[in-house]
Amino acid sequence: MGKTKRPFWEEKTLEQMTKEEWEQLCDGCGRCCLEKLEDEDTGEVHYTSVACRYLDTWTCRCLDYPDRIRNMPDCLMINPGMIRKIHWLPKTCAYRRILEGKGLADWHPVVSGNRESVHHAGISVRNKVISANHVTQDDLEAYIIDTEI
Repeated sequence: MGKTKRPFWEEKTLEQMTKEEWEQLCDGCGRCCLEKLEDEDTGEVHYTSVACRYLDTWTCRCLDYPDRIRNMPDCLMINPGMIRKIHWLPKTCAYRRILEGKGLADWHPVVSGNRESVHHAGISVRNKVISANHVTQDDLEAYIIDTEI
């Protein structure tokens, strides 16, 4: 009998993954697309319930993914080298979980085989946020949330 092959995220480090594998790890929760405010004195990052104007708040996918960096200069193109430096990634983020040796949660779409599982598990920002199209930058503080969405 042949040995069962383990999934790529258990076999490879983040740096060893192909671009396609890297993209598959994104669970589509939309949490990293929330507007964040950083306290200048403490460096503490506060999430808001306001999503980037390019985030489709239903699908939790970027409406301008190929050109997001050009059109939204604050958007970060997350890559393996950057993961170790970003302290605000949600605890549920696949990239963070793999880096911390936790593996993927059972609701993750590549584990469940269902792109909707992240939404059914309540992990995504679907129905929990508003678009930055409806909020001024000066009003963001009013939308700070105490816990991760």
